[in-house]
Amino acid sequence: MKINKQKIFFLIFLISFSSYAISAEQYLLKPDQLITADDAVVHPGWEVLVEGNHIKAVGKNLSITSDTKIIALPGSTLLPGLMDLHTHLFLHPYNENSWDAQVLNESLVTRTLRASKQARSSLENGFTFLRDLGTEGASNADFYLKNAINDGTIIGPRLQVSTRAIVALGAYGPLRRNYASDIPQGAEEVSGIDQIVSAVRRQSAAGADWIKLYVDFEVGINSENHPTLTQEEIQAAVTMAHGLGRKVSAHATSEEGMRRATMAGVDTIEHGFSGTEKVFKLMATKGVTYIPTLTQVDYYSIFFQHYDPLTMPPTADMQQSEQAFRLARKAGVLIAAGSDAGVYPHGENGRELIKMVDYGMTPAEAILAATSSSAKVLGVQSSLGKIKPGFLADIIAVNGDPSKDIRNIRKINFVMKDGSIIIQPHQQALMKQ
Repeated sequence: MKINKQKIFFLIFLISFSSYAISAEQYLLKPDQLITADDAVVHPGWEVLVEGNHIKAVGKNLSITSDTKIIALPGSTLLPGLMDLHTHLFLHPYNENSWDAQVLNESLVTRTLRASKQARSSLENGFTFLRDLGTEGASNADFYLKNAINDGTIIGPRLQVSTRAIVALGAYGPLRRNYASDIPQGAEEVSGIDQIVSAVRRQSAAGADWIKLYVDFEVGINSENHPTLTQEEIQAAVTMAHGLGRKVSAHATSEEGMRRATMAGVDTIEHGFSGTEKVFKLMATKGVTYIPTLTQVDYYSIFFQHYDPLTMPPTADMQQSEQAFRLARKAGVLIAAGSDAGVYPHGENGRELIKMVDYGMTPAEAILAATSSSAKVLGVQSSLGKIKPGFLADIIAVNGDPSKDIRNIRKINFVMKDGSIIIQPHQQALMKQ
């Protein structure tokens, strides 16, 4: 009898595939209520059925099999894994070691090991996806950190990274006056269109998902903030990055820097503390997303201006960032969550959502900013950012109702990433003892 090898291989494949499908683990998550992030509605009594690494069903009284593992989450609200679009995993709080000292004196090995620990801390505190916006002198170690997470070597959130970031010559740190000396720099320096285009190509080849540009900085005689890249340089960088399938983030705190970045077609603007009604309206018209990083302003005030949040009124910088945030909302700019964690401890990223509510957002708006809105910016809106059948199972639970009190967003009692349980309720209770 003649054996048809192709048919045999096909049958083996079918058997293997069906065995996998049958053995895919199922979890039924039973909270008090659910926020899908499809909208701002809270759904009491809804459940989520997870099969493998995907969400299979969402709703009330879901059908399950005898093999389904039930995870009861009484007193909890279930919602999509949170996303933070402005982090620096290779930095740690500036009251532990100054930025200059970290860049100049801490070894790449030490910084990478610490970054892996800080990535896990972010995940355990409910942030299942981070955009890391520059290693600050650690080359493209973020690319390798992302790969280590993806291949299961270490535990951490999903990452999109930007490697070195790009700055104008002489416009960043550590500060040097003698350019004959070669000391580590916090980002790649460029001058002129040819150099900035080359830097975009280099960083893309080194694994950057995003190209980050510092379009202004404190370069004035008395450290005033001025634009550092020309309109033509920014435009050339954006054109090249987009041509290579990368998006562009712009550090911009001055009105003119924000205007130049917006006109050049960047995808997001970070900080924007000096943003005016005019420039925010321009951003809204051009579809540029605003990442306000409100919480880092508080920590800069605490670390460098001796600000005491319990006894003192907001500093001038804090008032300015609040005004910019309110103007952006009024102008209709899409706002996504970004904390600038690294300035302050990783794992405390949820403070940014609390600050957004303090400055005028509803709790539901802040949750959407850190879920479905952020997913849109990252380009993963068809698979992440919502609790929806067919989406990847990145799901968290918090004690209480964050739609009524946003401070509950930091009371994490369950974390699932890609269908794998990272934190179970009893584990989180032990961690907080």
